[in-house]
Amino acid sequence: MVVQRNHNHPTICKIEKVIDETPTVRTLVFSDEVMPNILPGQFAMVWVPGVNELPMSVMISEEQGKAAFTIRKLGEASTGLYNVSVGQNIGVRGPYGNSFDIKEGKLLLVGGGTGLVPLMRLITFVKPSDDVTVLIGAKTKQEVFFEDFANRLLEKNSHKVIVATEDGSYGEKGLVTDLVEKITSETKFDAVYTCGPEIMMYKTVQMSNSKGIFVQASLERMMKCGVGICGSCCIGEDLVCR
Repeated sequence: MVVQRNHNHPTICKIEKVIDETPTVRTLVFSDEVMPNILPGQFAMVWVPGVNELPMSVMISEEQGKAAFTIRKLGEASTGLYNVSVGQNIGVRGPYGNSFDIKEGKLLLVGGGTGLVPLMRLITFVKPSDDVTVLIGAKTKQEVFFEDFANRLLEKNSHKVIVATEDGSYGEKGLVTDLVEKITSETKFDAVYTCGPEIMMYKTVQMSNSKGIFVQASLERMMKCGVGICGSCCIGEDLVCR
């Protein structure tokens, strides 16, 4: 059971470690009672003092009682969080949102960029008997991260971790969705999970549906509240935070 904190008041957390994953992606590690134990697919609202608040998937940590946020510097809020240093404080509230419906058997995880974060947490929920394939997409070798981490997390499982780069500088050349099409044509999967760029998720969902494979995508949207009040994460009649 995950403890739910007060929605209105962030918990102040001190950054204890900063890990540079790529030239534009960092992981910030902190201690907390709630965030290390949230479900895969849930998220937190993170307050950067003097900047803004933004929704973030919660990265797992190999250290007991710790969690992390993995950020790509892009806009004002994400750059503000990216620039937080060891010893500085952030505010964290949540968790919010739904989790993945975790199946058993042959599982395919498809991720790109910081969309890999909920998939890494999902890996920690699979059973040792599950056969897991992880596909990681990136533009170039310089932007590849979490490949080694995924292999470590899956060392007790039958598994594959395959990287695709658009320029062919590392792993398979081409889009990660090209790999999805190839692999799902060769292997019968029981479930597909995806998170990352929306065009990647859209194609992955379309291909999975066409083959009758159970598929779930974790969507990302900017939002202000995380609890379904502000409406800024609305997609049609649905809310991403719900």
